[in-house]
Amino acid sequence: MKRLFDFFKTEYKFILFLIFLLIISLYPLNYYIVLGGGIKDIGNRVEVDNAYKEKGTFNISYVSETQATPVTYLLSYVIPSWDLEKISDYKYNDEETVEDLDKRDKLELDSASNNAIYYAYTLANKEIKEISSKFIVLGTFNDYPNDFKVRDELISINDITFDNTYKYKEYISNCNVGDIVNVKIVRNKKDMIIKAKVYEEVNNSSNKILGIYLNNIKKYKTNPKVDISFASNEAGPSGGLITALSIYNKLVKEDITHGLTIAGTGTMEADGSIGSIGGIEYKLKGASKKADVFLVPEGENYKDALKLKKEKNYNIKIISVSSLEDAINKLEELK
Repeated sequence: MKRLFDFFKTEYKFILFLIFLLIISLYPLNYYIVLGGGIKDIGNRVEVDNAYKEKGTFNISYVSETQATPVTYLLSYVIPSWDLEKISDYKYNDEETVEDLDKRDKLELDSASNNAIYYAYTLANKEIKEISSKFIVLGTFNDYPNDFKVRDELISINDITFDNTYKYKEYISNCNVGDIVNVKIVRNKKDMIIKAKVYEEVNNSSNKILGIYLNNIKKYKTNPKVDISFASNEAGPSGGLITALSIYNKLVKEDITHGLTIAGTGTMEADGSIGSIGGIEYKLKGASKKADVFLVPEGENYKDALKLKKEKNYNIKIISVSSLEDAINKLEELK
């Protein structure tokens, strides 16, 4: 024991230096490091009772990223495949934290998954019933100061409730710019009333808003039953398309995989359309190593994917899709 005490007594400066170095090396910076992309078979994440068998697979395309530390930040200048992105580019306002970003990604995953369930069951002509509908705040904006926070559940405005986002927008449109409305919300499981100002949207003076990114997240009861379980580190809406296709394929007799490894990316929007995504270069690179087909939202994502395929000489079939029905029809044509 005395030897240990003597060692600390004589070497305390060196020990303090090592502790300081360790703390500095782990200190989180305002950057994400994009490590690359890949694909994962979604089959074991989507379970449908009495599902039809499939010969091929549906695979979500993902981008691996981690918050930078001083050490990994410096390594990103040495390792060619590591790219830096500012965390601030992901924020809707300056006050958002990394935790807020994570909360939003989880909520968007939940929303996309439930949209996927709805359209997959509807197109497969299977029984589906809405059992809950919540309006959740996913973000706020610098240009429209109000007291909302990410994950607030909006219950009513001036004691008026809403069945859908269209009625919510209609109510706000009938307010005057500058009006202060009483908004009932649930925050951290507690009911509360906050006062919010009605704004005129920047670059669109005819549109009145509260300055929040609001999403109507619904849950459904289905027959047959479906369960979707993503890993704790999986989030974001870009797997919506593949989730919907995987559900649909388990509900119908015809196997639209045709024995192929199908990868893809794209959000599953509330209106049934497939929304564009970011990180297409990483997702296509990851898919090109293992997949036969890559599904991508039409428009700029598709154009970028074709350009990358030509530049990198990727051996993969790229298909643009505009909706879940469009994706199903195009996969059926592959047989």
